[in-house]
Amino acid sequence: MTANFNEIGSIQKIDLSKPRYDQSTYLGRVKHFIGITDPRTLFATRKSLNEAKILINNYNTNKLDSVEPDKLWKAKKIIESTIHPDTGEPVFLPFRMSCFVPTNLVIVAGMLMPHPSIKSIIFWQWANQSVNVAFNYSNANKTIKMNYIETAVAYASAVTISCGLAVGLTQAVPRLRSLRPATRQLLARFVPFVAVASAGTVNVYLMRLKEIRDGIDVYDIDGNVLGKSKKAGASAVKQVAISRILTNLPVLTIPPLILSQLEKTSFLKQSPRLALPINFGLITLSLTTALPLAIAAFPQRVETDPQNLELHFWNLRDEKGEIINKVYYNKGL
Repeated sequence: MTANFNEIGSIQKIDLSKPRYDQSTYLGRVKHFIGITDPRTLFATRKSLNEAKILINNYNTNKLDSVEPDKLWKAKKIIESTIHPDTGEPVFLPFRMSCFVPTNLVIVAGMLMPHPSIKSIIFWQWANQSVNVAFNYSNANKTIKMNYIETAVAYASAVTISCGLAVGLTQAVPRLRSLRPATRQLLARFVPFVAVASAGTVNVYLMRLKEIRDGIDVYDIDGNVLGKSKKAGASAVKQVAISRILTNLPVLTIPPLILSQLEKTSFLKQSPRLALPINFGLITLSLTTALPLAIAAFPQRVETDPQNLELHFWNLRDEKGEIINKVYYNKGL
């Protein structure tokens, strides 16, 4: 855990402008995102959110002499899991990252149902990409806004690609006559991951294309906007796309593998109805574990050298006249 303390007299003051855990390490980011994705924060009421804001503000303005550190970190956790860092407004509850697991559970279970019909494949891929659009839109960098037409085009493209891939792959696997039936059945279980990973990547890029085309805001260490960067936008979108794939990989591969082995046991042969709740439990465990591990692959607030961005960020000076050596931008989630 990072120190995040400033000395004020004889009292150690917590610097709440920084995360609780060191974001330069993967373990620190995992701990941070476990808090951000904690579904328990969904039960925080508007009153609780306002109280958390007041507590943090009073502490930062030295209106409180002493507060238990855990109480401060809990308040900060509620705010960070609820409020979008760019807009300062609450993210619509079903599409907060803390609601990612509950929102996606039924959809993932639907996509992993054995022997799906074409209609079932199309429906669940449509549902999945619809939810993806909502999450990508709600948690994107909001210094660049998309209009309704751009959002509709991105949505239609992602759904079309996803459904096309899923249906095509589902129909292609049974035609692999050279493979054993058991092997074809196992391959069929991986169709949802290939379709979701491919379409999900397209979804992220289409939903956040303006960030690449127009650039996103870049800040100095004090939060002052230095300008927009297309390179920062491209990097942010790429990292989010990778995180989405990393999230889906264990969720759409581990449960099918485990279930395919369990189905061979006498236990499930005698009680086949238990396959559904077992599968649902495996999906829940995989999704809950995979989400913070995947999005922790990259920090949300990216620190970079101005030399990695456009020329107009080079040799900028701060208020003291010193060269700015580090700049920051919000990657989004």
